[in-house]
Amino acid sequence: MVTASLVKDLREKTGAGMMDCKKVLTETDGDMEKAIELLRERGIAKAAKKSGRVAAEGLVEAYVSEDGKIGAVVEVNSETDFVGKNEEFKNFVMSVAKQIVEKNPADVEALLAQESIDVAGKTVQEVLVEKIATIGENMNIRRFVRFEAEGLVEKYIHGDGKIAVLVNMKKGNSEVAKDICMQIAAARPEFVRKEEVPEERVSKEMEILKAQTMNEGKPEAIAEKIVQGRIGKFYEEICLVDQAFVKDPNKKVNQLLSETDSEVVAFARFEKGEGIEKKEENFAEEVMNQLK
Repeated sequence: MVTASLVKDLREKTGAGMMDCKKVLTETDGDMEKAIELLRERGIAKAAKKSGRVAAEGLVEAYVSEDGKIGAVVEVNSETDFVGKNEEFKNFVMSVAKQIVEKNPADVEALLAQESIDVAGKTVQEVLVEKIATIGENMNIRRFVRFEAEGLVEKYIHGDGKIAVLVNMKKGNSEVAKDICMQIAAARPEFVRKEEVPEERVSKEMEILKAQTMNEGKPEAIAEKIVQGRIGKFYEEICLVDQAFVKDPNKKVNQLLSETDSEVVAFARFEKGEGIEKKEENFAEEVMNQLK
């Protein structure tokens, strides 16, 4: 019997997809060594050998449906910036974004298990494995966000796939939506409005501001009032609608939205490789390891 833990073990040893692991374990009656051999024979483990390498380059991409109502933003990583410029890789990333819009997967795992919209009879995972084998680098679909809008969805790509922004508008037009996308790319807000900021985050910030104010020699009662004023600056940094509009700093974003009868529901801002710790390789050591 093929257990979930057996599938997990094979997956960790080879880096192959869950469905591939389950399939070969079923075929080999749970024999781990034979299953690994089978994966290698099928070219799947060839790709998996590269799974130890850090993939922190690649592309962020976005796709919006023709009617402007559904959009997706995705990050697909590779090991080198060179692959990020590869046309085959670019086409694959765009295809993944389109797949997310059309097929609405629940998460990355579900996306990988879906039949590819580009290659009939193959899953997205199988297509990815083929790309890894062809291009010769470890690659992975890291994350995605998908919006279905009551109004419209707009996207913005900055720096040749370095930053991708997707915005979900309840009201407004494409021109305003594009300005909002550029605002998000440039000013890096974390939330749409202050009501979305977690209470513990605000409490922590107020503690820090109070300590700073008292360290300036202000009495506690006065410090409390000063903190109430300074917390506004905190919201201006992290909340989209409280930020100064990058195209006209004399105006706040909420003023722009009010003037154009627009409303932002949600946004996603992906920056390529953010949060991935890049592994520093010693080149001589790497060569010696390969010779061994």
